[in-house]
Amino acid sequence: MNESVKKIQEMLSSTTAALIFSQANRFYLSGFETDAGVILITKNDAVFFTDFRYLEAAKKASAIRVLDSKNLYGQINEILKVGSITEILTETDFVNVDKFFTLKQNLNAEISNSGIVSKKLTDMRSVKNEREIALIKKAQKLTDETFNYILPRIEAGRTEKEIMLDMEFFMRKNGSEGVAFDFIVVSGKNTSLPHGVPTEKRIEKGDFVTMDFGGVICGYRSDMTRTVAVGSVADEQKAVYNTVLKAQLAAIEKIKAGAVCCDIDKIARDIIEKEYSGTFGHGLGHSVGIEIHESPAFNTRDTSFLQENTVITVEPGIYLENKFGVRIEDMVVVTKDGCENITKSDKKLIVL
Repeated sequence: MNESVKKIQEMLSSTTAALIFSQANRFYLSGFETDAGVILITKNDAVFFTDFRYLEAAKKASAIRVLDSKNLYGQINEILKVGSITEILTETDFVNVDKFFTLKQNLNAEISNSGIVSKKLTDMRSVKNEREIALIKKAQKLTDETFNYILPRIEAGRTEKEIMLDMEFFMRKNGSEGVAFDFIVVSGKNTSLPHGVPTEKRIEKGDFVTMDFGGVICGYRSDMTRTVAVGSVADEQKAVYNTVLKAQLAAIEKIKAGAVCCDIDKIARDIIEKEYSGTFGHGLGHSVGIEIHESPAFNTRDTSFLQENTVITVEPGIYLENKFGVRIEDMVVVTKDGCENITKSDKKLIVL
């Protein structure tokens, strides 16, 4: 049984159990990724219920006991009865109202809405162990390699979709299990859209091209953004790019264990606001791991203190509506006295 399960067991009493539904937390606790299943954790046991489609694979890969979920609620009730368990703790940030009432109707125990399990798992996942950091670094290394691969292939006449598919094929061919999220590849006026979708638009000389992408290794993800110019770059584009880079570098310099997330966000935001007011509308960054967006985050609301071995992005941007935008994103590992930047791709303004 892995350490993550043991930490959940430590918070349970002899009469409580935790029921885990979310895919990310099931993977975190079992080591087996599937889109179907539920994990029941008691003080002395942990069981991964899944259906016939995944049963054999789960038995081989899971770190905890695996059972066929052909009579799920009946099986859970039997475990509750044998263990004299009277209360079920659930993921309140995942279980919706319909699921909550389904559990109340089918399980012979009180269904708690305390949120203690969700908070515990969020806190556990926010600090990575050595293995997790190594996997994220491996995913980021492949992301850097993808950037190096695509640079000489970005040219006027190619479409955003062509560039995106070229990047995704290279990444998958070279070891990524998939994509960390739907790649963003946008050019020209489309770069003013922070989450723009690749289109059939052809790249033109003088365009900025923004690429936001990442890989997946053993379930762990990477995330990186670079903005490059094609053919030529105007003075205004240079000025915006340099402001974004200045904001990012200033924020990275102040990241360390104990720093407050919203304070780090403010460092970058103040620099951008002074020169381009109202053009930076999203958070400065987010933690990355099994999911592409985890906690804590760099934004104006998160008052969490950074902890050692949190992996988090730093991604300021400026977006000039209907003109162009710039975003630069790195991932860093928080250390006691600073941070380790695990994104190695060049950040100087590249003109192709």
